[in-house]
Amino acid sequence: MAMESVIRTAIVTGGASGMGRATSLRFARDGHAVGVLDIDGKGAAEVADEINAAGGKAIALTADLGERGQIEAAVALTREALGPVTIVVNNAAVESFAPVAEVTDADWDQLMAVNLKGAFVLIQTVLDDMVAAGWGRVINVSAFGAQIGAPNMALYTASKGGVIAMTRSMAVELGRQGITVNSVSPGFIDTPMARRAIDGDLFPVPYEQIIASYPIPRLGKPEEIAAACAFFASEDAGYVTGQLLGVNGGTAF
Repeated sequence: MAMESVIRTAIVTGGASGMGRATSLRFARDGHAVGVLDIDGKGAAEVADEINAAGGKAIALTADLGERGQIEAAVALTREALGPVTIVVNNAAVESFAPVAEVTDADWDQLMAVNLKGAFVLIQTVLDDMVAAGWGRVINVSAFGAQIGAPNMALYTASKGGVIAMTRSMAVELGRQGITVNSVSPGFIDTPMARRAIDGDLFPVPYEQIIASYPIPRLGKPEEIAAACAFFASEDAGYVTGQLLGVNGGTAF
């Protein structure tokens, strides 16, 4: 893995596996220092070790994104080890497959705390670094289901719909300070979360039938989400903000 000199410091949440892992590795290849953040500390350490072994610069961060204090501690550790944080990828999420009638208050509170509030708190916590630099990139990973709806996923898609709305409002508010805020909306990506749903037969029809309806009839790759995140984090995307990029094989509404 060829590395360029470090140019920015990024935090990628959910960085231990799936799209977060792919994004952490891609950012490292692009020359960024990476804080690999996950509630799975062992998995985050494995990704950070892989980056460091290849000549990059990364640290593992363990945090529950539902806890503000843990987010603040992770950001402080990143600043100390890698410098000010000017790129954030809010990728971590808790999934939920449950009929509306079965969603409890505890389910709602836990999922919203991680998927929506946790993303907000992380952005809020690093905002001073971006403002001081006059440069920042926020990439929020949403979900295609939040755009079209999905059975038994009202709770999850509600959280991701909030991510989309938050992205647009933050883009309007922060653009004059040199900070862009965009969202990547994955379709059906081959991740551990997706495989749990496939193995648990949680879709209303066989997943092969879903994929067969796509213009590009296959599961997406985590690396394809990472590529979209890399674009939004780049200098080339300096005039792009408030946008929602679907990486979904051409799935129609």
